[in-house]
Amino acid sequence: MKKTASGGTLRRVLALLRGSGWQLVLALILSAANVAGTLYVPIAVGRAIDCVVAPGQVDLAAAARALSGALIAACGAAALQWCISDLFNRMAFSAVRDVRRQAFAKLQRLPLAYLDAHPSGDTLSRIIADADQLSDGLVLGFSQFFTGALTILCTLVIMLRLSWRIALVVVLLTPLSLFAAKFITGRTKTLFTAQSRLRGQQTAYLEEMVGEQKLVRAFGMEARASARFDEENDRLRDASLQATFFSSLTNPVTRFVNAMVYAGVALVGALSAAGGAVTVGTLTVFLSYANQYTRPFNEISGVIAELQNALACAARLFELLDAPDETPDANAALPTPVSGGVRLRDVSFSYVPERPLIEHLELDVQPGQRVAIVGPTGCGKTTLINLLMRFYDVNGGAIYVDGTDVYSVSRKSLRAQYGMVLQETWLSGGTVRENLTMGAPDATDEELFEAARACYADDFIRKLPQGYDTPLSGGMSLSQGQRQLLCITRVMLAKPPMLILDEATSSIDTRTERKVQSAFAALMRGRTSFIVAHRLSTIREADVILVMCDGHIIEQGKHEQLLEKGGFYAKLYNSQFEQ
Repeated sequence: MKKTASGGTLRRVLALLRGSGWQLVLALILSAANVAGTLYVPIAVGRAIDCVVAPGQVDLAAAARALSGALIAACGAAALQWCISDLFNRMAFSAVRDVRRQAFAKLQRLPLAYLDAHPSGDTLSRIIADADQLSDGLVLGFSQFFTGALTILCTLVIMLRLSWRIALVVVLLTPLSLFAAKFITGRTKTLFTAQSRLRGQQTAYLEEMVGEQKLVRAFGMEARASARFDEENDRLRDASLQATFFSSLTNPVTRFVNAMVYAGVALVGALSAAGGAVTVGTLTVFLSYANQYTRPFNEISGVIAELQNALACAARLFELLDAPDETPDANAALPTPVSGGVRLRDVSFSYVPERPLIEHLELDVQPGQRVAIVGPTGCGKTTLINLLMRFYDVNGGAIYVDGTDVYSVSRKSLRAQYGMVLQETWLSGGTVRENLTMGAPDATDEELFEAARACYADDFIRKLPQGYDTPLSGGMSLSQGQRQLLCITRVMLAKPPMLILDEATSSIDTRTERKVQSAFAALMRGRTSFIVAHRLSTIREADVILVMCDGHIIEQGKHEQLLEKGGFYAKLYNSQFEQ
């Protein structure tokens, strides 16, 4: 099974080269010319040696011609080798560019359930580090494998034509090198696979620690974090040392066998020369060819060890590419304009099958209603938002927008109807203007400034070094509250038919929050809005409040009605304001 998997990985790696067909053909032709030039050098040198017949009997003109030919052939082979290396590098890096492009495109199609279940650092390691290892393996494989194979074949043919007896020594001893290389490299793949896996785990942990460095320091976890990183680092070092140790055995073992081949050729060749079967020049050619014949075995054995590492990394990349996509999207678009009526019918959902979360949920939201969703942590508030946006698909039931089943239209057309502000802010590396116009790229400057003023962000934006054209990378630091104001402005500028506000003002000071709430009130007027809130004072004006507990809506109504009822909502509300 492992051999089949390795063979499948190798076939898929080779399939990446389909777009470089002409380069591969050209490289093979140049490789053949390079081998021909390299193999001609010993023949020319042997002819020059045979020009020395006896003391004082030297054909200098013929020797000079032979040596000149050897020099030209050597220079030509060197130039061809540079061209071959350049072609193979281009093919390898183009292939890795393509597979990285495929991996990034795959990220856009993966369900959120996959991304939630896999550490982001490990995913990054697959796309960056593993792809780099794959490119290194391809470069070595291309540059040495083809030339080496041609060299072995051509030298063997020439040696058989010169003297089959001496060539027989080479043929009989060479398989020892192949058996030794196969024995060693067969045991390195598992070690390289473990190395790639541990590298991904270390990258994931490092990414986590860098992203949460404030919390690490706030809780005094520096020593524990360092200790755990040392453990991860030591495991990676041990795996790398084992993989490198076993793979590095290949070179000295094959060199030992090659030395035996050379010694055998020298012994048999010397006896043949002494008996007059071959000339001294021919013996010199044989000794040179013995080196040239065995050297590719040594190089190829090293390439195979490197390819084992490359294939292990490629397997991790292909594992990402083979992960199931989101359920197929419908081609139809949600009819527009959208009025904002939302209905949930018998909706059930759970992240893990054995742990039900939302069961048989029923909900009717009228167009333009402001719906607040409250409840204890883990009751399903954010899950409900995920289902409305189709970040996750329901296990049972259906969701309708304006009477249209959202599973009969594309996710893109559905999500285009929502404006979303989350508690976790996200800003890209572009300018302030580019971030704010993300959902409304055709917005005018006046519309942009008006939205920023409505969200009380215009003042601090204009104080930035380049105002609205200030890049949000390269050391530009914004407070969490400022970042959240930018996210709110972005949604306000887009003016979507429906809104989702998940603790949208959690990082803003109380005074600014009151102002932004009034801006939200104006924005929500006439738009269906879903508001997830923990601070119940911010949802008093909601048209309907849904109280969730254990995935069910246990109460719903206006703020005053729920307080008078004296149920779960009243307890939650009073607990936030009791002395």
